[in-house]
Amino acid sequence: MSITVYYSSVSGSREVKQHQGEIFGFLDSKKIKYFAVDISTSNDVKEQMRKKVGNPSAMPPQVFNGDKYCGDYQKFFDAVEDGKPEAFFKL
Repeated sequence: MSITVYYSSVSGSREVKQHQGEIFGFLDSKKIKYFAVDISTSNDVKEQMRKKVGNPSAMPPQVFNGDKYCGDYQKFFDAVEDGKPEAFFKL
């Protein structure tokens, strides 16, 4: 299985940038390999992310482990607060 993080390199939202950075920072600190998919490169990529999530208005970051949806930033944050971030990533 491989972790995929959908993110946006051109988000105008400081909050979205911070959330993306926290997820990338966690993965990097744990030396967990991942693929970063920039939804700002194509509307098709953004629509693909939203279809996989099952929410037509989903915003980045969105995280997957293979085909399994892990969740968004709030679910990641909750898992970290509960001391179970590895469970969030389905590792």
